[in-house]
Amino acid sequence: MAAALGELRIDAVRASDLEALMRQAAAGARPRRNSRHGRHAGEHLIAAARAFYNRAIADGYLTIADSPAHRVRKPRRLPNTRRALTPDELSDINAAARSGGHDIVLDALLLRLHTETACRRSGALALRLIDLDTDHALIRLREKGGTQRWQPITPLLASRLNDHARARGAVATTDALLRYRNGQPATYRRYDLMWRRIGRQLPWVAAQGITAHWLRHTTLTWVERHFGYGVARAYAGHTDRQGPATTTYIKADLQAVATALALTGQPHPLAVEQRERPRPSVQPVEPPIR
Repeated sequence: MAAALGELRIDAVRASDLEALMRQAAAGARPRRNSRHGRHAGEHLIAAARAFYNRAIADGYLTIADSPAHRVRKPRRLPNTRRALTPDELSDINAAARSGGHDIVLDALLLRLHTETACRRSGALALRLIDLDTDHALIRLREKGGTQRWQPITPLLASRLNDHARARGAVATTDALLRYRNGQPATYRRYDLMWRRIGRQLPWVAAQGITAHWLRHTTLTWVERHFGYGVARAYAGHTDRQGPATTTYIKADLQAVATALALTGQPHPLAVEQRERPRPSVQPVEPPIR
């Protein structure tokens, strides 16, 4: 907006100017595996323009009726194409991750961490040594919106994460938990390389554009089917209050989330015993260390 309309006063920008920018952003969007032909790029531009004009309105420079950004229709978001992976598909992905690459240990730990916790990439990469509680098999996830929560993991994964971090140079409590072999903290680039490599071995992974977020769908779908919406909502770390008022009363505590970790087939020290445990969806695989 500053580059294209920087010479105009904010009350001189027309809705057609922003609509033209939206179409230009959509046409020039970078193609990716999960590309929607620039639809999201156009949506983001209008959202950014509305955020800018919301601040101008709050500062008293104009009213909402004068805002050109609010007169441009934001592109409707398309339905999500992600789905829950089947146990066989998940097993094949883990096998492919362990069959090659220059850091199969980190790849295997990433897949296991996302499968057990349904965390986002940002939450995994933000993990520090202080965020790991091996005594209670918990990790503290810090994700979007500044949210924080303690998430149960299997004691085996907790032990492997601790050994992995210390073997690769993590000493201070604020040091990153997931690290490259040279001791540097892992970055988003690791995910791109990992899924590209898995896609070469499993063409259907590349064709469907499967990413770490599909693991989140897989885990949360299983939890919702076997333990209900309230536990799945807590498992996902959702704190928003949008939707029916009854969602205010649908809550689950840490013990309920730990019980839902039955998807791994491994008991958690905080889990509540149940008469019938559902069949695990994740094959019990011992994560590597270094």
